[in-house]
Amino acid sequence: MRRGISGIVAAAALAVLAQAGGAAAQQCSVNVGVVYPTSIDWGKPIAATALWVAEMMNEAGGVDGCKVETILRDDQNDAKVGVDAAKALVDVNKARLLIGTVASGITIPILTSVTVPAGTMQISCCSSTTRLTAMASEGALKGLWFRTFATSRVQASVAAMAAKDAGYKKVTVFYKNDDWGQDLGRLAVAAFRSSGIEVTASIAITDGQPSYRAEVTQALAGKADAVYLALYPKEGIAVVREWLSLGGTNKMIGANSLKSDDFKNTVGMQHLGNFVGTDTSTPRTDSAKGFVAAYTAKFGKPPAGPGLPNSFDAAAIALLAYHAAGKEATGAQIAAKVPMVTDPNGEKIVGDVEGFKKALALLKQGKPVSFQGATGALVFDKNGDVSAPAVIWTFAASAIAEKRYIPLEEVNAFIATLK
Repeated sequence: MRRGISGIVAAAALAVLAQAGGAAAQQCSVNVGVVYPTSIDWGKPIAATALWVAEMMNEAGGVDGCKVETILRDDQNDAKVGVDAAKALVDVNKARLLIGTVASGITIPILTSVTVPAGTMQISCCSSTTRLTAMASEGALKGLWFRTFATSRVQASVAAMAAKDAGYKKVTVFYKNDDWGQDLGRLAVAAFRSSGIEVTASIAITDGQPSYRAEVTQALAGKADAVYLALYPKEGIAVVREWLSLGGTNKMIGANSLKSDDFKNTVGMQHLGNFVGTDTSTPRTDSAKGFVAAYTAKFGKPPAGPGLPNSFDAAAIALLAYHAAGKEATGAQIAAKVPMVTDPNGEKIVGDVEGFKKALALLKQGKPVSFQGATGALVFDKNGDVSAPAVIWTFAASAIAEKRYIPLEEVNAFIATLK
């Protein structure tokens, strides 16, 4: 009887120890930095999407058995604020993975002054300047950089396609005076001209000016058929107000950055009847449709803002690569596992809790997977870039309305026609 009692006590003790060990495993965590402009209306859902992915990853088992602790910082769409936020995440929170940000003019200084020197991997949903491609090809980014958004060349080319389809002969270009705007503006001017469209003026818009009357007056002198806006909502609202008040046309083409309720509501639908926007698009795949359904169930409305599917895929790919590399991995080791997560020959994995569970198990066994995300099955080139289909969109009373979907093959064929 004593032996029986002793056995029961021993078994109970072992069970307690096993539970303690399991709890300890559950209690380990990895810090992941997230930098997005959450103080801006379109930035909040981009960040929320990334955090949602982390929630699902944790429900699926976490990174190498550890909880993903996402530490979110607001860059306020300001380079200095963004760099300071990134430094805190890397230096204080010891993040070896940074997800973000949107603006190329913030992403570049974060890369050059924070993440690359520290050996931290960085992945963005939305930074599109081709300058990043050049930096990567020159070796300046040390293989630590990825983005799930196609470069500015796609949007610039599709803007020319939209102008040509509308029969515009002369276009004025306004661009934000930062890395993103300069790049997109330059590429758009080249695409318009290559399409036989005259560019009457290309005018830089510097953030924070009390008025843009001088710039708008200069632009109006060209008597353009339409205006192209490579601007964020704040400057876009100010410029369009001046433009319309001084008699400018309401025929406008906008970059995806203007996919904003603030822009739509402040400018007013009565002035946006001839406005069309451009954006990269998700392919027409089951995984893309699944993302829309899951996002709608999670947030109570469809994903209508810019960068949401790209944010989902950036977070998912990065966290799966972190798991494949292991909880103690360096940024370089995490980056080295990205191809293992996006291997076209790997088993197809969808972006939900069950899909993540399956991916975690396969990656733990050293087997590659092909992540089928909100933007399809992404494959990065040697510079961390991807390609994508495109869409031309308009503002509707209650949502963004798709006007035309342009498959990747058509996008590439049109780009090939440009001189």
